[in-house]
Amino acid sequence: MLGIKLGIFSELDAAAAAEEDTAAFYGGRGVWGGGSSYSNIIDYVTIATTGDATDFGDLTVGREYPGACSNGTRGVWGGGSSNVIDYVTIATTGDATDFGDLTSSQHSAAACSNGTRGVWSGKSNSNPIDYITIATPGNATDFGDLTVGRHYAAACSNGTRGVWGGGYSGTFNAKYNTIDYVTIATTGNATDFGDLTSTQTQVGACSDGIKGLWAGGYYFLTTIGYVTIATPSDATDFGDLSAGRHSTAGCSDGTKGLFGGGQWSQPIDYVTIATPSDATDFGDLSTGTRYGPGACSGD
Repeated sequence: MLGIKLGIFSELDAAAAAEEDTAAFYGGRGVWGGGSSYSNIIDYVTIATTGDATDFGDLTVGREYPGACSNGTRGVWGGGSSNVIDYVTIATTGDATDFGDLTSSQHSAAACSNGTRGVWSGKSNSNPIDYITIATPGNATDFGDLTVGRHYAAACSNGTRGVWGGGYSGTFNAKYNTIDYVTIATTGNATDFGDLTSTQTQVGACSDGIKGLWAGGYYFLTTIGYVTIATPSDATDFGDLSAGRHSTAGCSDGTKGLFGGGQWSQPIDYVTIATPSDATDFGDLSTGTRYGPGACSGD
């Protein structure tokens, strides 16, 4: 009997630990930074409560298409026609602080996190992945390579795997439906995961720790597709955005997925990630049309 009880407690403890680890890369406040015309604007929403975004502060340098990720406390933006990485404490509004540099300039970066490491990739003619330890400011280190070089992709995570979907290569004038993945704790090259439901470039992504979602894309797609991150496979249709857009950015509190910004657009849409369906209007970003921001969440 004692052995059975210990076994039950061990399973419960393991489940609790897994839940705590998964929750480390998101939180209740969604934050968008950067965007079109080399914006330095950061704004935020409380994900549980629909409404318009509020000014948070400014990035250290304005940029388009940075990639953003979080350890649940610190939000970090990297790349966006630069190699700059900067960060904020998500619970406390204010301007960003310099963190360090990526190993090279990433034009349209896509980033995700396991709650400890943040990983970025986004170059048109090459396929490097960089990583940092989010709690420790410093320059990024080489992680490995994607299966194909591309930018304008989007990335998300389940707390173990980081997954990149979609993108574009100017070198080959090619749009991709490719999904790649890595195990974030272990450096190395990415592995093929499957394909998105269509070619999606300038796309946004988010996750609830189980499903990964990709939304929108060039040219004004409404498409939302999803995968179960633990199981490599092709994506499945989830629903549609409230209107077609590309260059949006996604974040999540672990229940809701939000997609904010986009070409000629400032709306924020949301979905309940566990339940495939069409998106619903959430509110608007704090400024007018803003495409190509980077988004993350935390508390």
